[in-house]
Amino acid sequence: MKRFAKWRLISLFAILALVLSGCGRPYLSSLRPAGEVADIQYDLMKLSTWIMVGVIIVVLIIFTIVFFRFRRKDDRIPKQVEGSHTLEIIWTVIPILLLLILAVPTVAATFKLADVKEMDKKNSKALVINVRSHLYWWDFEYPNEKIVTSQDLVVPTNEKVYFNLKSLDVKHSFWIPAVGGKLDTNTDNINRFWLVFDDKRANEAGNLFYGKCAELCGPSHALMDFKVKAMSRADFDTWVKDMQAVKQPEKAQTDLAAQGQEIFNKSCIGCHAVTPEDKPEAARLAPNLTNFGERSRIAGILDHNKEELKNWIKNPETYKPGNEMTNKYPAMTDEQLDALAEYLMGLKVQD
Repeated sequence: MKRFAKWRLISLFAILALVLSGCGRPYLSSLRPAGEVADIQYDLMKLSTWIMVGVIIVVLIIFTIVFFRFRRKDDRIPKQVEGSHTLEIIWTVIPILLLLILAVPTVAATFKLADVKEMDKKNSKALVINVRSHLYWWDFEYPNEKIVTSQDLVVPTNEKVYFNLKSLDVKHSFWIPAVGGKLDTNTDNINRFWLVFDDKRANEAGNLFYGKCAELCGPSHALMDFKVKAMSRADFDTWVKDMQAVKQPEKAQTDLAAQGQEIFNKSCIGCHAVTPEDKPEAARLAPNLTNFGERSRIAGILDHNKEELKNWIKNPETYKPGNEMTNKYPAMTDEQLDALAEYLMGLKVQD
């Protein structure tokens, strides 16, 4: 009975795993490709899966035939085929052909996805974004546009977007599951690749994709998320112009926000920037907050509202253990938190 109960438990967990594997949202799944790179990778996944399934089916058929046809009925020894040149050739040639079928498109795709020479051309019009990973957040520099933002990656749809990837502390990995990737961000070299964000799939996902760190990097690795806002080229150009127009920190609109701005200038300005200007890597100590009021998440994981913002400022270690913000500023009263949250939620560059 104990053995039966164990198998019943295993079966229950197997069914549960199968059910949970179908859960999730379309903008989080690599099985619903939303761009050219994702399409290429998905096609390779399907090709390799079909090859593996085909091999399994053939092996099972041969096994079944041999099992029933050559099962022992008497003491006679069946005809031996050891050393058959025909069989040797067959089971040598077939794997070679299968490997070629898989290798040719894989190698071709690898070279295509690694083609970033457009980034090196003089006067290139390619959109290049420098991705910098930190514990446990991301910043995105647009060198040609001379702006920097954090946590929210903004990109145009239906065109190649090129990325330079680097880490400023430990190894991380840049991954947008629905669009393609992933690629490591290292401290000692820069990795480069490109992605295309499909307009139709972006609309289906509400113009918002989720990105993650795909390399175990510390206690809050699973919480190192970022958001991708995909929009038309016209909307993207408008966003760039609005960001470039911010030359001074956004002025507080209310008396409470003005108190919050004063607190920010005394406690937070040493690490956080509130203008999208390009800064040296060494000066990027914390996320850029220029358009904080327009973001979709706080700290990449919390709902974007004042209460969650105050909770995060009050005790960031509760939400992201091991983060670099803990104990970097004096404790604040509820009144100070209200004022600071009012100011930060008002940091917007677009109406």
